[in-house]
Amino acid sequence: MTAARQRTGLLALVTLATLAHLVTGSIVPQAIGVFALLAYLISLRGRLAVMARGLLVAAAVMTLVALWRVDAPGQLLFEAAGRFAFFATFVVALSLLRLPAYRSRLVRRCGQAMLLQPPGRRYPILSIGSALFGVILNIGVLNLFAAMIEKSNTLAAAQGRAWVQQARQRRMMLALLRGFALAPLISPMGIGVAVVLSNLPELRWLDLAPYVIGAALVIFLVGWGVDLFTGPHPVAHKAALPAPSLAPLGRFCLLLVGIVSLVFLLAWALDVRLPIAALLGAPLGALAWLAWQRRRLGALGIPAALASLQRQLPWLLAPSANEVVVLGAAGYLGHLCVTLVDVESLGPLMALLGPLGAANAVLAMLMVVVLAQVGINPIVTVTLLVGLLPTLPIDGLSPAITGASLMVGWALALMSSPMTASMLILSRFTGVASTRIGYRWNAHFLLACIPLLAAWFLIAPW
Repeated sequence: MTAARQRTGLLALVTLATLAHLVTGSIVPQAIGVFALLAYLISLRGRLAVMARGLLVAAAVMTLVALWRVDAPGQLLFEAAGRFAFFATFVVALSLLRLPAYRSRLVRRCGQAMLLQPPGRRYPILSIGSALFGVILNIGVLNLFAAMIEKSNTLAAAQGRAWVQQARQRRMMLALLRGFALAPLISPMGIGVAVVLSNLPELRWLDLAPYVIGAALVIFLVGWGVDLFTGPHPVAHKAALPAPSLAPLGRFCLLLVGIVSLVFLLAWALDVRLPIAALLGAPLGALAWLAWQRRRLGALGIPAALASLQRQLPWLLAPSANEVVVLGAAGYLGHLCVTLVDVESLGPLMALLGPLGAANAVLAMLMVVVLAQVGINPIVTVTLLVGLLPTLPIDGLSPAITGASLMVGWALALMSSPMTASMLILSRFTGVASTRIGYRWNAHFLLACIPLLAAWFLIAPW
């Protein structure tokens, strides 16, 4: 067995054991998952990015602090390791949806239909489409659609005008980026929802939905408005071809509704929280989609789907190692920090923050954005703050507002920080520096959007 398959097997064992624990409540599968996770992390030595290695070092240091300061640290460390395994499982479960999506002709037809729309309709359609596809493909939507944009945005398509080609590239890439950043806000299966709801057990997605969907609408409308006003709007040299039908996008929406409905159905039938239902529904949805693609092979396509999944699993999960470690280590650190931080020691800070009330949600949103500019992944900031802020006795700062503001800060960080994976992917495809994309291309959008979002969180609670 190759090393890649061994790592994949360990990660699969972590996933299955964690799912068994979440459904049955038994501590035995959780222990199996934790030991498998430790073996998986050891197998990754020398293969992780700087951010992932740094978080593992921070986790090790915080573990030593817990051993020193907590009277009975065993239970605390075991629970924190379970949080690590939970987020690792979340990454794996959502990654499984990428396999049928990458093989789907429907996905390719949707991408072509969105890119070939007239300029006036291209931004909203591409932004909404990338948000919808981001629910299933996650960051894979950037690679898929950016490659389509580069292929379709030729000099011949711009009638030989290089400046038109460059303007189209900027406008389509920004629509793609902003739409991708909306996916965690509009999807109940997003990683932001999982982080918030898993740290705030009293909160439901329906409590978050009005705030995050309202903020997503603000982001979408501001982005569309900035695109219209900043243009440019070149006059076509010849009659435009008729826009392709958006029927494939409608069929994809039905598919997406089916997967999300499955998640809600599992949450109701099994009486589990939404993040747990998402961990169960995503693999089942992926398997059903794969089976449908292979239905002509007999037995409803299920044996062929299982064989394909087993064969492609190493290819699918190998690139997720850094994502697993970053998200899992952030969850581990967040769980330890909430226990180790003494709220009473924050008296001077409370004297400053207490009178601000709900305005602290705006400060939390801005903190996520600002720290992302210096390379601190939003996953880390959101995980720590969502665990700490609700413990502070601040009047007017409800858990729903806190969670929603952090999720919106995460979305803004994806659209602005030159150090996020999303920005680096677009920089690779465009040949434009990520700092230019984040700070020059997006400048008008950010200057208009951030004050409006701040106002939204100040007004929305009332």
